[in-house]
Amino acid sequence: MPAMTLAGRCAVVLGGTSGIGRAIALGLAQAGADVVASARRRAEVDATADALEAAGRRTLRVTSDVTDRSSLEALRDATLATFGKVDILVNCAGKTKRTPTLDVDEATWDDIMNTNVTGTLRACQLFGRAMLERGYGRIINIASLTTFVAFHEVAAYGASKAAVAALTKSLAVEWGASGVVVNAIAPGVFKTPLNQALLEGTDRGRELLLRTPMHRFGQLEELVGAAIFLASDAAGFVNGHILAVDGGFLASGVNQ
Repeated sequence: MPAMTLAGRCAVVLGGTSGIGRAIALGLAQAGADVVASARRRAEVDATADALEAAGRRTLRVTSDVTDRSSLEALRDATLATFGKVDILVNCAGKTKRTPTLDVDEATWDDIMNTNVTGTLRACQLFGRAMLERGYGRIINIASLTTFVAFHEVAAYGASKAAVAALTKSLAVEWGASGVVVNAIAPGVFKTPLNQALLEGTDRGRELLLRTPMHRFGQLEELVGAAIFLASDAAGFVNGHILAVDGGFLASGVNQ
């Protein structure tokens, strides 16, 4: 039976220095992988690298921006030069903004799409090519509850996350036969810096709790098991799947 250990694997986590990305980066390290957690801010890259090294793993301190293809190329090249391979790619970089859809300007729409969708595509292209050449890879994208259901006044984010799911499935179809499987995690409601202002003490936060059968927000550590599974050989025949880690939100109808 294939194990869920990641010993000997090399993972790159984009957007891996805060929130969901940092939790996954540290979780992959705990499962045995060497992990390169990259994002735009140097201080956060260094702090996460310190934590990874404290866990006994090798890492690199390289900043990147998923909207800048050349920065992703530099990150890929540095990782390959140091580790000789990239086994696992996790695409966690993302952004959102709450605005009535009637008033969303095209610059805001394009910015969210460029980060959440095209940024994921850039990373999949650049790291996926190296994986395909080796005949092995695990790519994990980050979808959302809004991949499946609409949230009020975040149309750009919802559209972007629906597109991430479609991209995930398309790449799974194209690359699966070559040993590179592509899946996504759809987190439920996890309080992070990205959504904190939308959740704390708001009607929106209260409604989300009501609609979540477990009646609480998730803890970031509760995403780690799903990431380790999808990154491991235990998930070798899992391809094109969107795994919800949502406390039952998507299963929910009436909760009282």
